[in-house]
Amino acid sequence: MKVYKETIKLQSKGGNPTFLNITPEVRAAIAASGVQNGICTVISPHTTCAVFFEEFAHDIDEATGMESLQVDLNNALKKIIPDHLKKEQFVYPGEEHYKAVESWPDAEAYLPGGDRTALFNGDAHLKASILGSSETFEVDNGKLGVGTTGYIYFVDFDRTRPRPRKCKVVIIGE
Repeated sequence: MKVYKETIKLQSKGGNPTFLNITPEVRAAIAASGVQNGICTVISPHTTCAVFFEEFAHDIDEATGMESLQVDLNNALKKIIPDHLKKEQFVYPGEEHYKAVESWPDAEAYLPGGDRTALFNGDAHLKASILGSSETFEVDNGKLGVGTTGYIYFVDFDRTRPRPRKCKVVIIGE
């Protein structure tokens, strides 16, 4: 049994959720692994990010740059979890969380100029929880075992700022 691990480096844009098609990178990781038959798990280590499997939609929304299914997904999620714009909307973040972040050595990265509104991302945490942090796929004859229109997406729901992200790929098999 072989285990192969790879990290995909990504960049979120901020302002809106960032949807990234990572299918080519996952296919390349499978090829590099040498695994012919097994499983491939794609994992986000970030609490405001998710990994999901969806059809490639072809149509791009000019205003957001998102595929049409991503716009629909984002709009559906907003109906149950609105964007976090005011402190009163969510219990998170509470005073203890603010204090903890303010004590971090890199607090300025999370609270630029001490601006606590930079942590208004409760919606992002909840949306990522609903979609989930990982997906598992079949590796079949050295290839990603999905249909022609099935694509793997990484999404960062945190709109507060752009930032580097990563996604882990673990391939197990023979």
